[in-house]
Amino acid sequence: MRLKSYLFPLALLAALAVLALPAQAAERGDDTNRASKNGAASGTLDGVDVELTYGRPNVKEREVWGALVSYDRVWRTGADEATTITFGDDVLVEGEELAAGTYALFTIPGEEEWTVIFNHVAEQWGAYDYDEAEDALRVTVEPREHEMVETLDFAVAEGEVVLMWEELAVPFAVTAAGE
Repeated sequence: MRLKSYLFPLALLAALAVLALPAQAAERGDDTNRASKNGAASGTLDGVDVELTYGRPNVKEREVWGALVSYDRVWRTGADEATTITFGDDVLVEGEELAAGTYALFTIPGEEEWTVIFNHVAEQWGAYDYDEAEDALRVTVEPREHEMVETLDFAVAEGEVVLMWEELAVPFAVTAAGE
């Protein structure tokens, strides 16, 4: 009988811990003790407000593409929590419709082309629980050479969002959706 009296409080604590996990991912955590600091980028593209939040890993003299970040596998597109992107209005990404809202931004890097993924589950840690069934949109883009960028960064300007890291830039076009 004594064992049963302990089971309920333990089960309750476990359930509360599980429920607390999504809340922690809702905002980027405190980066004081993290190697990869939090980053944010925002801007207006074709009249639409665009905001990104992401973890900013450093190259640190490592081989990045095809090594630290594998080719042909889903990547969180940053460090720690999944990168998020918010569109204030409906948009076209590379000509494909995407509703206003906040998405996890994943990518599948490739040597010649990348897949950019907008996933409905914005609040998640890394890509560990990534579920393709939750994708709102996937587009394919071509990376381009770029001057060295030690710390991962994004830019929102001139009609596109651009991921920049190491000696690579990965742009995707964003415009307002037509009426």
